[in-house]
Amino acid sequence: MNPSSAGWIKKLVREVEKNNRFLVYDEESFYDALRSCGFIYGSNFSVVAQVFPKKDFSEEELCKTNFCLAFLYAHAQSKTSVPFVESVITFYTAINEIKTSFFKGLLGGKKSNEQLEDIIHKRIQIDANVLTKNFNYFIINALLYVDVLAYMEYLKNESISIDYIKNLEASIVAISLDVLNSKALKNQYDESLMRLFESSLRYSDNKNQTYKKAVRHLKSPLEKYYVLDISCMATWSDQMIDVKEEQFLEKLGRDLDLSLSRIHQSIKTVNHFYTEHKDNIALLSSKNMVKSFYDNSSKMVYKLIRRNSKRLYRELKDSKELMVLLTQSTVRDLTPAEQKKVQEQLLDIFKSIPSLAIFLLPGGAILLPLVVKFIPKLLPSAFDENRIEE
Repeated sequence: MNPSSAGWIKKLVREVEKNNRFLVYDEESFYDALRSCGFIYGSNFSVVAQVFPKKDFSEEELCKTNFCLAFLYAHAQSKTSVPFVESVITFYTAINEIKTSFFKGLLGGKKSNEQLEDIIHKRIQIDANVLTKNFNYFIINALLYVDVLAYMEYLKNESISIDYIKNLEASIVAISLDVLNSKALKNQYDESLMRLFESSLRYSDNKNQTYKKAVRHLKSPLEKYYVLDISCMATWSDQMIDVKEEQFLEKLGRDLDLSLSRIHQSIKTVNHFYTEHKDNIALLSSKNMVKSFYDNSSKMVYKLIRRNSKRLYRELKDSKELMVLLTQSTVRDLTPAEQKKVQEQLLDIFKSIPSLAIFLLPGGAILLPLVVKFIPKLLPSAFDENRIEE
């Protein structure tokens, strides 16, 4: 099987049918297998549950394989009568409210293996010429399991609420902020990362999305395991988990009604995983993680905005309130309510511009403050007529 060539999903499904041992895993064991291979952390180093030999797969190919196997496992456990490929494509069609532009051209017509291959490729790869490696693997691929959880919800209810995905994403961001706040010693990059998250909440403002509210959104054991593991990953960004961070993780686990053994297992697993692979994970090998994130992401956002400046300007002209807020953002800090309004209106505009649809994906909202920063610099001079000087 070659995940970079056409027909790989059909081959994968056929191979699984011959040897379906991983399908007899219980949910917790399979989730742990996804974590052990690195899928949950966004850095894949092996095939989940050794379903296939690793061979010479690239990390992207491993990620594609594990992503598809996670969907396949969920489909098998659901006992749905809808064929696997049709089921996953129908799921993505159901959530196209937030992904219409991104998957434009992929969700129509006959549901085929090739169509699903294109969706998975675009969901993971996005665009190798646009995304930096740090952003691609840390922000996008670490959140791929959100799609899997949403697919499970879809299979259970035969429908999917966009609110489910919104609440899950918002809970991850809110709890991650509390993780960063738990650090005993914060350097300037920790502080910058906190501000980055705080200014990037897409669906709720800082006042409403509290830690307690975020915890209440998490219902299923797998959702709780995932958020705990993402939190463990966040604490490991400085290559250690200190006593205060461990205390926070234990409190988070208790608030999620998880056993102490499960909590300690998550901490032990993230320590083992990153100790073993830290030299091969770009994010952790960077001394100035947030500075690198800002620098690389700034280049990518600047390029996207510049390429789409004319169309973006036409769209912005129809939203005078947004124009005023964007120009004001260059001379003063916007209030949380104003930030939320800017983000919501920008995301509505981005739906109509396929090249900017990356910002609609889970994690994409983290880059919105950079968008706001660059828009006044790149749009025509007429934009400046709306500038309000303080």
